Amino acid sequence: MARNAPILREKIAKKMKEARHDIELSVKKFDKGSTYVERLPAKPLNKKEVAEKLTSYSKMGQLQWKDGFVSGAVYGATQELGELVTEVFSRHAFSNPLHADVFPDIRKMEAEIVRMVCNMFHGDEASCGTTTSGGTESLMLACKAYRDLAIDRGVRAPEMVIPVTAHCAFDKAAQYFTIKMRKIPIDPVTKQVNLRAMRRAINKNTCMLIGSAPNYPYGVIDQIDKIGALGVKYGIPVHVDSCLGGFLLPFLEEAGFKAPPFDFRVDGVTSISCDTHKYGYAPKGSSVLMYRNKDYRRFQYFAAADWPGGVYASATFAGSRPGSLIAACWATMMFLGQPGYVKATREIVNTARKLASEFSKIKHLRLVPEDPDVVINVVTIASDDFNIYRLSDTLNTKGWALNPLQFPPCIHICLTNLHAMKGVAEKLIQDVKTCVDDIMKSPNAAIGSTAAMYGAVATIPDRSIISDIAFAYLDACLDSQPMKEETK
Repeated sequence: MARNAPILREKIAKKMKEARHDIELSVKKFDKGSTYVERLPAKPLNKKEVAEKLTSYSKMGQLQWKDGFVSGAVYGATQELGELVTEVFSRHAFSNPLHADVFPDIRKMEAEIVRMVCNMFHGDEASCGTTTSGGTESLMLACKAYRDLAIDRGVRAPEMVIPVTAHCAFDKAAQYFTIKMRKIPIDPVTKQVNLRAMRRAINKNTCMLIGSAPNYPYGVIDQIDKIGALGVKYGIPVHVDSCLGGFLLPFLEEAGFKAPPFDFRVDGVTSISCDTHKYGYAPKGSSVLMYRNKDYRRFQYFAAADWPGGVYASATFAGSRPGSLIAACWATMMFLGQPGYVKATREIVNTARKLASEFSKIKHLRLVPEDPDVVINVVTIASDDFNIYRLSDTLNTKGWALNPLQFPPCIHICLTNLHAMKGVAEKLIQDVKTCVDDIMKSPNAAIGSTAAMYGAVATIPDRSIISDIAFAYLDACLDSQPMKEETK
């Protein structure tokens, strides 16, 4: 690698040291004047003291996520729902579905969650699935299942064919499970995966095809029906990643919008992932992975038949799991019901299309893709006239937290029901207009932190350096030492 060249090694090391310092400053900016707990209290705290500590910790953040200023991140945080799940947590705090005989209520609730979601996606009686801890686990389990299925069929070096816009959890699965990835480009206009390129990438080692419904960067739904047709033609399982849109797409038609083919009604689709902790409004740590039938799901399972501790089996990566999350997910779904999800879908899609329409009218901005009528829950914008990351930084000074994207440079907002609250969309539209006007007064002015970081990242050919910077961020998040006051 280029970074190992002697002439570059010292320079890279110096820059990495500076980067680590800057990252630590950013991560620990709310820590000023505070210390970290490093040992168990010699004198236990009483309930009141613990509550006071928690209150002091909760004051560390500044972003106004409850007011709809943050893209994605928090979805169903209404007071009424919060009170419900708090009560549910208190009832089931110590439950564990690993012991189905001890907690039969949790077992039943998990089975009902899976069945309700399978029916949402038009699975027949043979459809099945499991709950998981989130979208990443759902996607990784699907990859594990199809890798093992391919090996069972005699494939020695399984490969997955995947759009470049598919979630990076597939990259994680490829690394963990030694699956080769064949990444497929997208159409430059529609931002859907290029089907011809996908077909050309299929070979005897292909263990799965992947489509997004929708993808994270642009909120675009791939042509699932045509990917399914490829799966049927070549006898390859097809996974639909609907983690981001899983509790929106099934309700689009009832909410008054058109819905493209995306679920088990599409021939060839063999599994679907759907996050209940996003637009299902359950607390974080909840997702569902569905299969067309049990023949696929069995390859997800693990069993140890010869362990001296007894026969052991688990459906997902974890053994013990928090039954409280299953109960809270079940309670949320029962509380909102079909009408609640239809109403939320209608409000979110209408708000997203309002933002897209208004952003498309702002000079110096353009939608990605440019058709506002395909927008569901993600609105992505770019600019040909200024560094779009400057808009992200400028909006951040007004309290907004949007997501920066790369290749090409864009920013997006993932809408939740918080953004559908009265006045939120109008304020964002006005703030974007004001920020763009201010930027265009001096389009080549000094750039802010986000613009500087992504600008630098785009110019580094050795992507392992970017990984090291990302690891430095993770190190800083997990570090329990106060920020040292020192110069770089």
